[in-house]
Amino acid sequence: MTSEFPGRDDPRGALRFGVESTGGLFKRSLMTEQEAQNAVFVRSVKQKNHLELPISALSPTSSIQSSLSSASILLQGQRNLKFTSWSFPASASAELEKKSTITNLLLQLERQLLDDEDDELNVSDGSAVTNSEWSKTMQKLIFSQKLLSNSPTSSSSSSSSSSSASSRQMLLDTATAISAGNLDTAAANIALLKGAANKLGNPEQRLTAMMVTALALRINPRGPATIAVTSDIFTPEHLTSSQMLYEAAPCFKLALMTANLAIIEATKDHPKIHIIDFDVGQGLQLASLLHSLAERHRHISVKITAFCDPTFPFNSLVGNLNLVGDQLAKLAEGLGIGLRFSTMNRRTTELDRAALDCGTDEALVVNFAFLLSRIADESVSPANPRDELLRRVKALGPKVVTLVEQEMNGNTAPFATRFAEACAHYGALLESMEAIIVGRESNERARVEACLARKACNSVAWEGADRVERCEVYGKWKARLGMAGFKPVQLGPGVVETVKLWLASLGNNPGFLVKEEDGRVACGWMGRVINVASAWH
Repeated sequence: MTSEFPGRDDPRGALRFGVESTGGLFKRSLMTEQEAQNAVFVRSVKQKNHLELPISALSPTSSIQSSLSSASILLQGQRNLKFTSWSFPASASAELEKKSTITNLLLQLERQLLDDEDDELNVSDGSAVTNSEWSKTMQKLIFSQKLLSNSPTSSSSSSSSSSSASSRQMLLDTATAISAGNLDTAAANIALLKGAANKLGNPEQRLTAMMVTALALRINPRGPATIAVTSDIFTPEHLTSSQMLYEAAPCFKLALMTANLAIIEATKDHPKIHIIDFDVGQGLQLASLLHSLAERHRHISVKITAFCDPTFPFNSLVGNLNLVGDQLAKLAEGLGIGLRFSTMNRRTTELDRAALDCGTDEALVVNFAFLLSRIADESVSPANPRDELLRRVKALGPKVVTLVEQEMNGNTAPFATRFAEACAHYGALLESMEAIIVGRESNERARVEACLARKACNSVAWEGADRVERCEVYGKWKARLGMAGFKPVQLGPGVVETVKLWLASLGNNPGFLVKEEDGRVACGWMGRVINVASAWH
């Protein structure tokens, strides 16, 4: 076959440099021949205004089986809930087809570069390819080549790292494009990123699957997936999977354990404890607290008040609180603890000691576990319900207030910054879970990561009142609680040591960190703080 590249062997035995006549090379002067060669070279690398490269989305697949322990005995009755998951269409192409696709793209590029039959027409029409368009085309081709090694079964770790870095950077670039209003560029990037996404793959591929959903929703908030993703964050499934997350993810479990230890330390000299909890959920944290109290106190009575403000969007599931209360009561009875559980449906503005039936001999405890970040502040509502709640709680005169939150600048930051924060935060969280969970395909893990995906989507895809997930960094919480009149409680060395001992029981996992500084206990992965627990009075 005759090559289209200048200088390739001619089947007739002569070298061809764009000269069609036989023996033409030897009938022309050396200078003339050099000029002809230069002209061919210039034409061969000329940018073509009709260059269109169809870049396909290459979707890696995986078939690894796994298992994950159940979150808690309190979750057993919830296993039959319908699982709502996020997903993308999987590519049917095999690895051979992927390589063939790239080969075809390169061959098409070669033909487009060297085919100069329409050069004169293009020039006369005044059409030309801009440097920007040329660059975008080449970037898409290069990115598609990198995605070939993105399968979980790839044998090259360096190729996998390069591909992961490429997909992470493209995620960030897409968020920047959306912020700048370049929606066509963003949509093209999203189409490519879907090929790098794999909800059963490695942590980076799972993160890509989560965040590309958020980007698509940001571009098209009225798309077909909008209703499901928006409402899913208020469903029983999300509540259940959130509790499973707190049990399965070490950083969440460590932070909740720290809060419980702070409560025990603050109330160690009190036989009567009254706990006000604004988001009991399925009672996982409270069940753990009852166990710890039973180990440290022979004779103790506990009162738990589940306070539900009907204006809070996540309080639409308060109907199951009576069931949770019954389960906690049975647990307390078995532990030898006297427990009284009650619910209160009132607005925060009606919160006072009389309404809560607080006794003068009770040590009052208020628990804010992953709650304040989901309550609107002054950036959402002039009423500022977040600060209103803090002021009302301060007026109760509690012995201790525990605060547990995800460490992420996800409230008032602009979209691109918020998106980058979410990528770093949820990326580290997925990596930390990968380190202790064997396998990738269990139903429990799928539900936990679907919960994370819903949280991530809500955090970055929506604005205004629709955005419920509004995480802050500890410095902002410290300032906000300080303005409400709270002061940090220094946690004793026993708290941190106990948490570190539990972490050590997980085995050799040097990536996890637990450190105490600035009145907080930080739990994280590979230098990135994921959750923070603190105590106040």
